[in-house]
Amino acid sequence: MKHDHENGYLLLFRGTNWHRELSTDEVRSVMGQWESWYGGLVDAGKMIAASPLENEGKVVSGKNKLVADGPFAESKETIGGFFMVNVGSMDEALEIAKACPALPYGLTVEVRPAAEVCPSSRVARQAAGAGG
Repeated sequence: MKHDHENGYLLLFRGTNWHRELSTDEVRSVMGQWESWYGGLVDAGKMIAASPLENEGKVVSGKNKLVADGPFAESKETIGGFFMVNVGSMDEALEIAKACPALPYGLTVEVRPAAEVCPSSRVARQAAGAGG
């Protein structure tokens, strides 16, 4: 059975301050290019989902389920948004990522394939099979 995410690749946009050194007109220009890039992927039927993210939120961690403020906008690692695309290969996903209009300004794009099975679950099943 084929799932929607079988050929899904997640593009994570990291670096929320890429625009800081640009003028308002330059930011407007890059965002116009971004909208065209996004629209082309939608028109080509490659877009599964996409969203920008607010710069700050909450982080839940640990056995005690501690809730803390974060992530923080000054971090180059902060995720500013994502695309989930449906393409035939990692190479095609990378070509899409390379077309990101904000790359020249310091934004980075992490490309990750969607997994059919959670990698942790796969490890647990393999260990159970080996011990069996």
